[in-house]
This record gives sequence, structure tokens and C-alpha cells, in this order.
Amino acid sequence: MALKQLLITLAIAAVVLPQVTLATEYVVGDDSGWTINFDYATWAKDKEFYVGDKIVFKYPVGIHNVFKVTGSDFRDCVVPTVGNALTTGNDVVTLANPGNKWYICGVGKHCEAGGMKLAITVYPAQVWTVPAPAPASYAWVPTPSLSSYTWFRK
Repeated sequence: MALKQLLITLAIAAVVLPQVTLATEYVVGDDSGWTINFDYATWAKDKEFYVGDKIVFKYPVGIHNVFKVTGSDFRDCVVPTVGNALTTGNDVVTLANPGNKWYICGVGKHCEAGGMKLAITVYPAQVWTVPAPAPASYAWVPTPSLSSYTWFRK
């Protein structure tokens, strides 16, 4: 009975949990955080960002902010006139769609003079398929019976 319940549980898990998505949380700039005079291009260069990952901008409240911008606004450090700045000092951005993403600081000349700009490429979600459980293997061992023996009389 216990074996039957185990097999039913495994079958349900195989249907309900066919894929697992792994997400990573990155602190932008690592221990330096979101600050002036940091090379964010080098920081991002060896990282692979996927849909579902999170990037966290950490900085002192009131000193910096974060704007998501277009590629041309990123290049020219143009702060959007419409749009909301992220200002909590611990801004978590979930990467929801694949493609190029650009972020800048909109305070003073932090983007153009201080290098506070981040460009990343987000790839489609990394999905790992969970293999179906292997079928139980049973080794059927014949049990001896009287018919399988030859009897000799003296």
C-alpha cells in the first residue's frame, strides 16, 4: 500500500511540477552598490540576466535614483520628463521580458560625469525540465514449487 501511495505522489508531482525556473538576484555594483565612478559595463559584462531574475539598486536615499530609459536616452544620459524614478535606496527590479534594458541615475550629472548608467541584455527564462520519475523496476524471482523439482526414488 505504501508503494502505491508513493507512486501516486510521484505521478502527481511529475504532472504538477514539470518545469523549474531558476531566478537570481543581483545587487547592481555588488558591494559598491549604485554609486558614482563605478564601471557598470565591466560589472555586467560577465553576467547573464534571464527573465525572472531581479536586479537591486542599493544607494543612500536622497543621494541617487534610478530611471529605466531607452537606448538613446541611455547613450545621451537623458532623464525622462515622464516616468517615475525609483527612489527607495533598495530598488528591486524584476526582469520580466527579454531584450536590452537601460538604467540611469537622474540626479545632477551622475549619469554623464559619474558613470551611473547600466545596460544589460535579458535572455528568455532558463527553464529546467524535471525528468519524469523512472518506472519502478521489479525483479520477479520465481518461487520454488514442487512441480519444478525432479524427484528420484531409490
